[in-house]
Amino acid sequence: MNLKNRDFLKLLDYTPEEIRYLLDLAHDFKKKKQEGIEHKYLKGKNIALLFEKTSTRTRCAFEVAAADLGMHSTYLDPASSQMGKKESIEDTARVLCRMYDGIEYRGFSQEVVEELARASSVPVWNGLTDEFHPTQMLADMMTIEEVFGNLKGLQLTFIGDARNNAANSLMVVCSKLGLNFVACGPKELWPNEELVKTCQEIAKETGSKIMVTDDIDEGVKNSNIIYADVWVSMGEPDEIWASRIKLLKPYQVTMDLMKKGNNAIFMHALPSFHDLNTSIAQDINEKFKIPEMEVTDEVFESDRSKVFQEAENRLHTIKAVIYATLKED
Repeated sequence: MNLKNRDFLKLLDYTPEEIRYLLDLAHDFKKKKQEGIEHKYLKGKNIALLFEKTSTRTRCAFEVAAADLGMHSTYLDPASSQMGKKESIEDTARVLCRMYDGIEYRGFSQEVVEELARASSVPVWNGLTDEFHPTQMLADMMTIEEVFGNLKGLQLTFIGDARNNAANSLMVVCSKLGLNFVACGPKELWPNEELVKTCQEIAKETGSKIMVTDDIDEGVKNSNIIYADVWVSMGEPDEIWASRIKLLKPYQVTMDLMKKGNNAIFMHALPSFHDLNTSIAQDINEKFKIPEMEVTDEVFESDRSKVFQEAENRLHTIKAVIYATLKED
């Protein structure tokens, strides 16, 4: 499998076989990491990390992955780069690709990462946009495979705002790898119809099914994986909290809801508002009297929860993407 010099912008661009190859690489890298086997295969290479949206897992995963592979990484936050302000996206890409071997972008518009890729002569990797979150999906699939031993034929239900980047990307990766996918949430927050149709066509080829519903019982029935995400995404205005809580409170993942699945595990991309140990959660609780949001603390801290295994796997899957797109022949 040759992915050298390929961009990694969304999983719609990758075949099931290519995604499988990245997962196999990730499993191998995790084994090497656990056994202390050095794997500095990309020694001397450099990557730039462009962050318009802050992150714990994405930044740490890219930086540690680069170090493990023998690379150097440069982190550029919004205050450290002139991209989009004094310098165009195209010019930023044309500068960075002359200094770096790869460019990661985490921000708002999918069009920005696509424009970076068009202007860059080195691979560009999508660390998250408002539309897609492909590196998270690899970690999710790796985690599911570790728990169940397989992927094909399992059912994953996303509960909540089914239009967000996690839901979109889960629908794509499930259709590619043969998992049944259910988007479960209020009709006002259903995914883009065109994307649903695209994934349904892909699913026909892989033998899976894609469904969208606002019925919770129907949505989680037979589900092996129940997946939640924050109700208000980074960059959305604070004013929408009231309407979003009203819409999504009935879709909160509780232990009663978990029991409606098929001995389901719980997954979440993190961060999660499952308690009052953050300033945002405290503010929301003070305003709306809701101490837990998309998932209860009981579920989050239970044996069913695989969120920290999932978070760790961001490292191994991102390492696989970097290596696969930069390795020498």
